[in-house]
Amino acid sequence: MKILCTGGAGYIGSILVPSLLQEGHLVTVLDNFEYNQSSLLDYVYSSNLEVIRGSVNDHNLMSKVLKDKEVVIPMACLTGAPLCDKDPLTAIDVIVHAIDDMLDILPIDTKIIYPTTNSGYGVGGSEYCTEESKLAPISLYGQLKCEAEEKILSRGNSCSLRLATAFGASPRMRLDLLVNDFVYRAVNDKFIVVFEGHFRRNYVHVRDIASAMLHVLHNWDTMKNDVYNVGNSTSNCTKIELCEKIKNYLPNLYYMGAAVGEDPDKRDYIVSNEKLEKTGWKAGFSLEEGIQELIKAYKIIRRNQYANV
Repeated sequence: MKILCTGGAGYIGSILVPSLLQEGHLVTVLDNFEYNQSSLLDYVYSSNLEVIRGSVNDHNLMSKVLKDKEVVIPMACLTGAPLCDKDPLTAIDVIVHAIDDMLDILPIDTKIIYPTTNSGYGVGGSEYCTEESKLAPISLYGQLKCEAEEKILSRGNSCSLRLATAFGASPRMRLDLLVNDFVYRAVNDKFIVVFEGHFRRNYVHVRDIASAMLHVLHNWDTMKNDVYNVGNSTSNCTKIELCEKIKNYLPNLYYMGAAVGEDPDKRDYIVSNEKLEKTGWKAGFSLEEGIQELIKAYKIIRRNQYANV
């Protein structure tokens, strides 16, 4: 298949693109390389990979790039509440306006696999959030992603994946993600100050995100025109419970709760991934495996140059 991955050199894309190439797909990556990442250098030898440096907000470029694609995976994004709050106008352009433009250009037979966020559930109660739960995003980031998801699903021939908080090592690393950040602090500082420690989240390894996208592609006829939560069902836990898991592998870690500080997304919920699991997909990496992986990764990464903020 001819597949376009916007933001394909990013945290998820640098895991997904090699998997698509391995399956024999013709992959075009459109990325502005804002972070000067070299995450796809190992794959430029492949004649099946095309790399285009550019912006999803360039209408003329997008018209050319989208013309013959069978599948589009729009990963270009200002990802995370802090980054969107820092530059809201660009966030609107990249997350919503670029999607509007893409939908105007694409023929209806082009498949869209859209990665969004389960932060759209906002502040949940004691019940599991399912795909039928009301969306109540608090942050600008969550609001924009929910708006883009609605547009894409209304168009048809699409599938939306509501991602849990991602973790794990990637060629285009991110240290601003909660698990990645906590483990980095545990390795380097040996202490973590935790605010809103009782807040709950669901987590998913970045490689499991890529495998979920491939799963949708392989099962398109039965999964299209629907939305699925993507997370590890064994990884609904509070921030304090996450610290306890990290301490199992780094016994010298000291962590304490803080009376001040807040999550801009206000994420506090538990999530059900049963709907996706019933299609035959299941997360392959636990939080514990991810923590051990990250500890090894931070023997390589020595300074915090890998973040979206």
